[in-house]
Amino acid sequence: MDQPNVVTKPREPWNKGKLVGQKTPFKLKEIWAIRIRLQLANCARDLALFDLAIDSKLRACDLVRLRVRDVSHGDRVAARTIIMQQKTQRSVQFEITEQTREAVARWIDHAKLQSEDFLFPSRLHNSAAVSKTIKLTRGLSNSFSQPVEVTIPYDASTVGADDYPVVFYPG
Repeated sequence: MDQPNVVTKPREPWNKGKLVGQKTPFKLKEIWAIRIRLQLANCARDLALFDLAIDSKLRACDLVRLRVRDVSHGDRVAARTIIMQQKTQRSVQFEITEQTREAVARWIDHAKLQSEDFLFPSRLHNSAAVSKTIKLTRGLSNSFSQPVEVTIPYDASTVGADDYPVVFYPG
């Protein structure tokens, strides 16, 4: 039997014109711009979360699992801490800068968190935040024309499906 010649229109690739692969890291100027906007908007939680994400380079799933006792001793935020990563089961030590310690201490005081509480509790129930992305939305000015998305992996060999992006949306 003869097969009729089927003429099909060439398909356009789903990623044509889109940037694919690892996102470029924030520039220092962009980090400071976000910090200042969060400070001006008095977003204690978002500032503490952002600063801790930058200092620790932890994945979002590890950030939301942090407890107050992981980063503080008594009423003082520690200068260094060790966290067990959920994905790799490796312990990671990182330094918490003075600016981040102040932001985290302000958040703990503002939210009246106890040692056993999650550092960034879910807004819906008394557990760790479970969303796959962290959205900092409240009070940010409209200085970004589109969402800024950042995935914070340790190295390219450990990036996988469990790496949840941290997304910063304009206010």
